[in-house]
Amino acid sequence: MPQDTNDVPGVSGDTDERLQRYLARCGVASRRSSEAIILALRVTVNGKTVTVLGTKVAAGDTVCLDGKEIRPEETKRYVALNKPAGHVCSLSDEKGRPVAAELLAKRYTERLYNVGRLDMYSSGLIIFTNDGNFAAKVAHPSSQIEKEYIVETSLPFSPRLPEQFAKGVRVEGVFYRAETVERLSSRRLRIVLMEGKNREIRRVFEHFNAPIKQLCRVRIGSILLKDLPEGESRDLTRAEVEGLLGGED
Repeated sequence: MPQDTNDVPGVSGDTDERLQRYLARCGVASRRSSEAIILALRVTVNGKTVTVLGTKVAAGDTVCLDGKEIRPEETKRYVALNKPAGHVCSLSDEKGRPVAAELLAKRYTERLYNVGRLDMYSSGLIIFTNDGNFAAKVAHPSSQIEKEYIVETSLPFSPRLPEQFAKGVRVEGVFYRAETVERLSSRRLRIVLMEGKNREIRRVFEHFNAPIKQLCRVRIGSILLKDLPEGESRDLTRAEVEGLLGGED
């Protein structure tokens, strides 16, 4: 819903970059999350609060978030975190719950934000970055990047669950289908998703009356969780970053 932004200082017709993209390059958040930040009236350009999307930023403009000037990060970071259950994937939480990004604060001075999400009760692999272009490409469904999960239920699940999830199942009007579903035991499965809709696994398991005891993501594309301790992080290698950008698994 872009609107005319000629009344905002520094964002007339000769500007060069959309504000949400600039925020992403500064490591504030992904482009999509940056749009919400802009609409929350938290961003100013040359001292004036931005109220509309479509605003652009020119070289030499002063951009502030919550009153503090921000600039693009010089060092690009690509980080794998083993998120513990109980942490939320957001930049802050109004309920005071632990935030996953806080686990990176001691190692990294840059603003880092998560690419994709894991819900509060799930654990495992999640990627953080301050590279907006990388985040946009990796998060987009067209990237076709697999995500692999190990799921443990508190009770034996129905034998129908693996077969139906692999074929596709409709829950409350939404169609869910896993790429692969492998039964490991009467209470454990290995599931691979491609797109990964919001809370997809949990909603399918609820549909089959299979309460989840533990849900852990162990792979994103070619990136493996392996033996990374819970709550710890590591830098991705150049090959791992290039593999994600290339959609390799």
